[in-house]
Amino acid sequence: MSTPNTPGGTPATLVRGARVLGGAPADLLLAGGRIAAVGPDLSGEQAARGADVLDAAGLIALPGLVDLHTHLREPGREDAETVASGTRAAALGGFTAVHAMANTDPVADTAGVVEQVRRLGEEAGWVDVHPVGAVTVGLAGQQLAELGAMADSAARVRVFSDDGRCVADAVLMRRALEYVRAFDGVIAQHAQEPRLTEGAQMHEGEVSAVLGLRGWPSVAEEAIIARDVLLASHVGSRLHVCHVSTKGSVEIVRWAKERGFPVTAEVTPHHLLLTDELVRDYDPVYKVNPPLRTRADVEALREGLADGTIDVVATDHAPHPAEDKDCEWAAAAMGMTGLETALSVVQHTMVDTGLLDWAGVAERMSAAPARIGRLQAQGRPPAAGEPANLVLVDPAARTVVDPAAHATAGRNSPFRGMELPGAVVATFLRGRATVRGRRLVERAGGTGARS
Repeated sequence: MSTPNTPGGTPATLVRGARVLGGAPADLLLAGGRIAAVGPDLSGEQAARGADVLDAAGLIALPGLVDLHTHLREPGREDAETVASGTRAAALGGFTAVHAMANTDPVADTAGVVEQVRRLGEEAGWVDVHPVGAVTVGLAGQQLAELGAMADSAARVRVFSDDGRCVADAVLMRRALEYVRAFDGVIAQHAQEPRLTEGAQMHEGEVSAVLGLRGWPSVAEEAIIARDVLLASHVGSRLHVCHVSTKGSVEIVRWAKERGFPVTAEVTPHHLLLTDELVRDYDPVYKVNPPLRTRADVEALREGLADGTIDVVATDHAPHPAEDKDCEWAAAAMGMTGLETALSVVQHTMVDTGLLDWAGVAERMSAAPARIGRLQAQGRPPAAGEPANLVLVDPAARTVVDPAAHATAGRNSPFRGMELPGAVVATFLRGRATVRGRRLVERAGGTGARS
C-alpha cells in the first residue's frame, strides 16, 4: 500500500481504546496531520471521515519519542550507518524526531553539511532529523565553528556539540555559550577531561585493577561538569550535559539546578542498566564512552532521572561496522546501538521498578528533549489539535533482543540475548504510520522501503 508523504494526503486513522499516557482508555482520531479528537467513543467521527481503524486495546499512547543524541554517521561513514537506516531504526523504536550528532566526515561544522543531513532525513521520511552543529571547526577544539550560519540555515540548528570530544578549553567553552545565547541555542557538552583519560579503556575502579586496564576516573567527567555549570551561570546561557554516567555528576547537576542555573542533563539507557562488571569477559560490545560504571552509579542515575535532576533519556546510538567491534578490546571502537531498545530498557529500569509512570516516560523521552532542542511540533501531549506524532506501546510484550533483526546497520547492541519488556506496535509521524504492527509502511516520495 502506498500513502502520500504529506499530512493532507494521509488517510485518517482511528486509534481505538489506547491508554493515553498510561491513563484511562480513549479513542484518538488522527486526521490532516493532527489529532482531530480524543474521547471515549469516536466511532461516529470515524464513520464520517472514513478513517482506518486500529484496535489499540491494552496499548499505551505516548507522544512520539525525541532523541537528543543519535549518531547517523552520514556523510562519510555509510559503512556504519546511513540516515535512512538509522532513522528507520528510530521509527521502529518509537521515535518521531532525532538529533543527528556532528561527528560525520566531513564534520557538520558548516551550514552546507547540516543542510545536507537535514535533506537526507527528509528524503528517508521515517522521522524528523534535526542536525546538531559542531562547536568547533573539525571538532578540533581550537576555533569556533560557524554557529550563527548553522543557526540561520534551513536546518535551523539550535543544539551544538563536539560529542566524542570535550570542549576542554574553558575560554572557548565560555565563548561558545555566549555566542549561542543570541539565538537561544544550547551547548551539549561531552564532559571528559582529556588529560585524565589518556589511554583509558574502562571505568577506573576494582574491575579495571583486576583486569589490568587503564582506568577512566569518575572525576574526569565531574570536573568538566562542575566547571561548565559555573560558566553557564556566569554568562546566562543554556548548557546541556551529555550522557551523565556517575553518581558525582548527578550530585553536581542537582546542586546547579537547586541554584537555578540554566543546565539540563541526559542519561543513556545502557548507563541505566549495565555496569563495569560486564567488562570482565573483555567483550568489546561493552566498550563505550563514557564507560560503564558501578552499581552505585547506576542507582544514582536512576534516582536522578526519577526526581528530575536528569531531564532526558538519550540513546547515544553509536553504530559501528563489525570489523570495528569484533577485535581485541584495546583496538575496538567505543559505542553501542540503542534506538530500537531504548524504550524497553526504560520500561525495565524505571517503569517496572516503580520509579516512573508512563507520563514520566513521556516527559523524559519526548517533551523534555523537544523543549531542549526547541522543537515546536514534537513532544506535544496526545490531545485534540496537537500534531499527530504518536507511539503505541504494548507494555505486556516480552522480546529477546536480536541485533541481527534490527534495522540499524550496526550490530553492536549490548542488550543482545536479553529479554526486555515492551514493544512498539505503531509509530505515527504527523498522522502517517511509519510503523504499524511492526510492519513498515511504504512511503511515496521516500525510499519506498518496506518491512
